[in-house]
Amino acid sequence: MSTNLTRNGLALDAVSAGYGQALAIRDITLTVTPGEVVALLGRNGAGKSTTLKAVMGMLPLRGGQVLMDGDEISGRPVHARAGAGIGYVPEDRRIFTGLTVAENLESGRRPIEAGRDWTPDRLFDLFPNLAPARDRHAGQLSGGEQQMLALARTLMGNPRMLLLDEPSEGLAPVIVDALARVVKTLKQEGLGILLCEQNTSFTTKVADRAAIIESGSLQYEGSMGQLALDDAVRKRYLAV
Repeated sequence: MSTNLTRNGLALDAVSAGYGQALAIRDITLTVTPGEVVALLGRNGAGKSTTLKAVMGMLPLRGGQVLMDGDEISGRPVHARAGAGIGYVPEDRRIFTGLTVAENLESGRRPIEAGRDWTPDRLFDLFPNLAPARDRHAGQLSGGEQQMLALARTLMGNPRMLLLDEPSEGLAPVIVDALARVVKTLKQEGLGILLCEQNTSFTTKVADRAAIIESGSLQYEGSMGQLALDDAVRKRYLAV
């Protein structure tokens, strides 16, 4: 492992992965510490979602390693990585539309020490729009409510690290603002968050650091403040 990688939180050390014979990401080295939001930015097809899938074990690594709190988890299956403290909210949400909101939450439950775990009541406080819908089928929810449910269900697994894939995509501005408030709250709770996004307005509100991926390789790392001041980098890697 590279000596500059953290032993507290999530670390990707020269991670490469792909589909079939093709590499989609190459030598990605990145860290996310507890209470920190790192935005992984880039255009469509740059490799953002692939990076999250590689971390979660949904794609086999072609090189490098993934570590959680200093322990290598590269060879572990998806459920074991969840057990190690990583929660994943995919871009397509994957909620159970035929189950109620409450049943969806229960499907994600993973107990930990009493008093420290996320409960439905705590989550209904965090996501107030879900509270009156607890007995409705998830397929009847709006897109924004479904996104909140997907995140809430993942939190029921009591992760210490969250992987969020394009959470603001397709959502109304008022819902995006509510999502930003939730992410800030989770950050205050001490969760680390690796956030894949194209919405730089959203990431500017919530992220501490930015990493830009282009054609499967990291091209830039810096604080969100530094990125906001660097017009050349934004135009080169983020402009559509």
